[in-house]
Amino acid sequence: MADIDAGEFERRLREHQDDEERRKFQRYFKDGGDEFIGVRMGTVFALAKEFIELPPPELERLLESDVHELRAGALSVMDKQARRKRTPADRRRELYELYLRRHDRIDNWDLVDLAAPYVVGGYLADKPRDVLYDLARSENRWKRRTAIAATAYFIRTGDVGDTFAIAELLLDDPEDLVHKATGGWLRAAGDKDPDRLRAFLEQHAAAMPRVMLRYAIEHLDPSQREHYRALR
Repeated sequence: MADIDAGEFERRLREHQDDEERRKFQRYFKDGGDEFIGVRMGTVFALAKEFIELPPPELERLLESDVHELRAGALSVMDKQARRKRTPADRRRELYELYLRRHDRIDNWDLVDLAAPYVVGGYLADKPRDVLYDLARSENRWKRRTAIAATAYFIRTGDVGDTFAIAELLLDDPEDLVHKATGGWLRAAGDKDPDRLRAFLEQHAAAMPRVMLRYAIEHLDPSQREHYRALR
């Protein structure tokens, strides 16, 4: 591709903007003040695949935009680079550092979930994970969501310890979108290690936020679900 920069990405993306799609986004994403131009996420992701070679400085330019779809595009490119086996270690480090340094621009649940598992979790897979516990204690709800979302990468390999430990830190979280993420990844961890999930629920179900518990027990059999709901 001749022009591989943020400006060309934006030009191409804006070719697909649609007022009806913009209104749908505005109805769906009621939480926050993002600007939407009305480009379907499937189109954003397809364009990100074309622009997979975008370097970190150009990705940061996209992250600086007020347009939600442009930031989603940047994070989709980051995710695709992090997933790609031939991406070198120094680029993986750059992506990880960019994500954390510009977390101020990763300010909605879908943006976190787009890149946290592979960009953050993938980078930390063979490294100390203290940063996730710092994020879990942050005053910023999106950083707390990143902490639990990043563990999705570990869950894939059956490494569920950090998911349960971070979920324990988030039990008293005030935010619904953190409850949902925590419950969802507890459920995924439980698919890998059902005994560990049941032990966690026996200890914590009584104090878990309702939506967190509901998400966490979705894959259990009906009698087990009823048991843990009764503990509340």
